Amino acid sequence: MKEEIIEVKNLTYEYQTGTHALNHINITVKRGEKIAVMGSNGAGKSTFFLNLNGVLQPDGGEIRYRGKVIGKKELNELRKNVGFVFQDADSQIIASDVQGEVSFGPMNLKLSKEEVRKRVEEALEYMNITEYRNRPPHYLSGGEKKRVSIADIIAMKSEVVLFDEPTAALDPLSADMLEEVLAKLSAEGKTLLISTHDVDFAYRWAERIVVFCQGNIIADGTPLEIFQNEKVLEQAHLKKPAMYTVYEALAERGLVETGSYPRLPEELKTILK
Repeated sequence: MKEEIIEVKNLTYEYQTGTHALNHINITVKRGEKIAVMGSNGAGKSTFFLNLNGVLQPDGGEIRYRGKVIGKKELNELRKNVGFVFQDADSQIIASDVQGEVSFGPMNLKLSKEEVRKRVEEALEYMNITEYRNRPPHYLSGGEKKRVSIADIIAMKSEVVLFDEPTAALDPLSADMLEEVLAKLSAEGKTLLISTHDVDFAYRWAERIVVFCQGNIIADGTPLEIFQNEKVLEQAHLKKPAMYTVYEALAERGLVETGSYPRLPEELKTILK
């Protein structure tokens, strides 16, 4: 049984405008899970992530990391272990060159120069951006900036990584690169939570989907459970994934047996043999 890493109890958050962004959120995240967080714009997904990472502090309820309640004194520990990759890489990148950008986080951990240098080299190599080390990050392409922003988190050696709409504005090649990185991180035992509107990506990648609507969690289950729930899909303004729809159409025509829903094209090809 997987161990619990993050436990959120009765979490609430209200913006200064009076908007209730989170309403009594309760959720447990286990080590190594691959979770897609879905919902329409304004549903509370990004606010939830910012609270999990300690950028925002909740108005009520609590967040526990490895059993310890997170208060103001523990925020640095939370930020060290829960990394956040922003949707807009430009809002995350602050340094004048790539090497300086990736070293910023480790330096704030007050690590030795040798350890910082080692982590930066590892992160640059991990994301295949060693050749960019001296380049100004703001002049890189969107996909290259995304690589840099992920390298930031790799260098921190975060146990949990939150991605806010990581595929937004990426070309197909960069999106494929991202999925390869996610697979690698998952194989290393990282816990991954990804906010996304991409139902096809969520269906094939996630092992669990959490659906937000108006600051509430309205569903939490496997991809199949979520996409078979018409009420949840309607409430959260989600559509069914293409692979799911194709399989159901084939099943209606008696071309496949209902039950073993494929999530990848290769799985569908195997069923059709």
